[in-house]
Amino acid sequence: MRGTTSQNATHPVLIFWIAAGWIGYSLLPWYGVEEFWRFEWLLDGYPFDQDYAPALFLIGQGEKLWLAPMLIALILPVFALGRPKSDPLFSRLLILSGAIGFGWLIAQGFGIGIRGFAFDWLKALFGELGDRQFGMGYGAMICASAFLFLFTQGIAARGAVNGDVFVVSAIGGVIVIVTAFVFFPIAKMLFAAFITEDGAYSISVFFSKFFDDRLWGLGCLRGARCGAAWNSLFLAIAVGFITTVLGLAFALVVTRSGFRFKRGLRALTVLPIITPPFV
Repeated sequence: MRGTTSQNATHPVLIFWIAAGWIGYSLLPWYGVEEFWRFEWLLDGYPFDQDYAPALFLIGQGEKLWLAPMLIALILPVFALGRPKSDPLFSRLLILSGAIGFGWLIAQGFGIGIRGFAFDWLKALFGELGDRQFGMGYGAMICASAFLFLFTQGIAARGAVNGDVFVVSAIGGVIVIVTAFVFFPIAKMLFAAFITEDGAYSISVFFSKFFDDRLWGLGCLRGARCGAAWNSLFLAIAVGFITTVLGLAFALVVTRSGFRFKRGLRALTVLPIITPPFV
C-alpha cells in the first residue's frame, strides 16, 4: 500500500486491489468454511455447492442475489486504470467503488442472517426472504479489504495526508479494525443494558446496571475490591501515557535522527494509534 505522488498512469497498488477484489468475489468461498486451509472443500462440491461457492457462482445459479450489487463496485475501479491521479475522475471512481462495495457488504451482512431478514422492517418492506446466509468467509474478507483500500486510495488521490497512499490506508485499516473489535462490541454491550428480562427496552434498567457497585464501587479503599470501571480507567491512563511517549519517540527518530531504516519504522508507527482502543 506504499504510495507515491507520481502522476504516472500505471498504478500497481490499484491493480493489486482490483485483482484481490475479483479473486475474493469470484474464486474463494464467500461463506465461512471449517478447516479452510485443509482445502478439502475443493473436492467437496466447489464451486457450485452453496456452502463453498464464490459469490459470483452463487449469483450465476440464481442464489443469494443480494450479493449482486457488489459487481458494480468491482467494475467501477477498472475505469480508473490508465488515468493519472491528478484526474478528478480517478479519485471519484475509487471512492465511489469503495464506499458502495464496503457499505453494501456490511449492510447485507447485518440485514440477512440465519433466519432470513434480521429486522422486522425489512420483512414488512420485502416480505419473507425465503433464504438465509451464514457467517462470511475468506472470499468476503478479501473483497471487503479490497473495497476498503480502493476507498483509501481514492481519498489519498484527493490529497489527504499529502497523497501518501500507505499512511491513508493504514489509518483506514486502523479505523475499521478498532470499530469492528472495540466500538462494535462495546455498543452491543451498552444496548444490551437497556433490555429487561421481558425483552423490552428500559432507560431505568440501563441506569441501574450502569451505576452498579460492581462497576463503580470504591471498596478497595476499605480493603475490599474496587469496581471494574476504576481498573479500566487506571489501565487506560497508563496505556495512553505510554503510547503517547512511544509515538513521540517514533516521531523524533523519523524527523530528527539519521536512523537508516526509517521506511521500515513507518510500519511500527501505527502501534501508538491502535494499541489504546484495543486495551
